[in-house]
Amino acid sequence: MQGTQMDEVMKLAANVRLLALDVDGVLTDGRLYFSEDGNELKTFDIQDGHGLKLLQAAGVQCAIITGRNTQLVGRRAANLGIRHLLQGREDKLVALRELTGELGIPLEQVAYVGDDWPDLPALIKVGLGIAVANAHSELRIHADYVTQLEGGRGAVREVCDLILKAQNRYEAALAPYLHHE
Repeated sequence: MQGTQMDEVMKLAANVRLLALDVDGVLTDGRLYFSEDGNELKTFDIQDGHGLKLLQAAGVQCAIITGRNTQLVGRRAANLGIRHLLQGREDKLVALRELTGELGIPLEQVAYVGDDWPDLPALIKVGLGIAVANAHSELRIHADYVTQLEGGRGAVREVCDLILKAQNRYEAALAPYLHHE
């Protein structure tokens, strides 16, 4: 990404008050795993989770909006302290508009991260639309920012760090780990 493009992305990220995320392909690698007895399994990146905790501690709210409905995602959201979980929502933009209306946050102050066509309406309406590196090409074309890392493999942490840096909160988040007594 060119320097002037990155400057614009940082300006957009400086205004983010809500980070909304898809699950499959963003918080996970997009693969669906099923055990012999029919249980669904997902893998989540631990650094993505830590980034979400840091972002929330810095005052940015986080939300998960997914078309699927699984207990696994509910547990992961609870582990991360994410209060805004919208499952079984095929129309991500409608769900996002409902949530931002409840929270009183304009879409211009939202970052949305997606990987495939169902994410596109939300991605193009928010202030900062983000596609993961392995997203479908249509999302990458329409995104304000495309991560260097893939979904389920650090892309969400990359986004969290980007927002923290844009809001001049990165160093404060890092400080307790550098100056531990």
